Amino acid sequence: MKIGFIGLGNVGAKLAGSLSRNGFDLTVRDLDRGLAQPFLDGGAAWADTPAAMAEAVDLIITCLPSPAASALVMEADDGILAGLSAGMIWAEMSTTDEAEVKRLGASVLARGGAPMDCPVSGGCHRAATGNISIFAGCKRETFEHAFPALSAMGRRILHCGPLGSASILKVVTNYLATANLVSLCEALVTAKAAGMDLNTAYEAIRMSSGNSFVHETESQVILNGSRDINFTMDLVVKDMSLFQAVAERAGVALEIAPLLLRIFKDAAERYGGREWSPNVIKRLEDACGIEILAPGFPAEMTDHEPEEPGHEVGP
Repeated sequence: MKIGFIGLGNVGAKLAGSLSRNGFDLTVRDLDRGLAQPFLDGGAAWADTPAAMAEAVDLIITCLPSPAASALVMEADDGILAGLSAGMIWAEMSTTDEAEVKRLGASVLARGGAPMDCPVSGGCHRAATGNISIFAGCKRETFEHAFPALSAMGRRILHCGPLGSASILKVVTNYLATANLVSLCEALVTAKAAGMDLNTAYEAIRMSSGNSFVHETESQVILNGSRDINFTMDLVVKDMSLFQAVAERAGVALEIAPLLLRIFKDAAERYGGREWSPNVIKRLEDACGIEILAPGFPAEMTDHEPEEPGHEVGP
């Protein structure tokens, strides 16, 4: 299978790296050609345009920062749709809008191609080792055809249902992670203000019913002070807005999500949209005049699980 990969940012480069490491015939592209150079040095091909890539591969993957970026790559005069032929798979690995992926997917289907949305979850450190989780929304036949590539990039792979279903579940899970991050910020600041040792507080949360994946990852880089989780505030605002749009289309009047969105919009305005997302805690640090730091925590997360071939999981 010849694979094309467009978008070599924080997550995309790691996913493409798993494909390269596992011996796939890979063609890459990014607006910043410098990001592609390590892949080119490793034997990957370069595509001058998305259309040229689509003409040369069997499966084309997009991993881009916004629905608007994906639409441009798909629909420009030299975009993917201009080069797409019957039988080719388009896999959208960006975190995107369910309605938008369906709209673009209809154009893929009209040309005889097969669309799928397959966003990832689990953090950049797991994307780097091929151990991240992947949601896939598509026809079963498309899922099975793409599975060799999916299983090289991820460990746990869930076929969610039709096109768009994976994008809904991705923003649902990102909403939950955001809610957990904000509540952990409040918990750590309150523990510090109440005189607790933060190493002890971290361990108490970790061994309790309050533990979570977010605590075991993002709390560590908060306490280290790096706040580097390879995810920025503007992306949280995007993902929370996508979740809110899903809820509005479904007729759900949300209560917590709008508050979380306001908190992150305020943090992005104060500290910059490209600031690491765990630095949302600075709003409370600044208000209380304290720093949430503790010795012994890593500056960034590393996946210590050995890489292994991915497998399908089911409900």
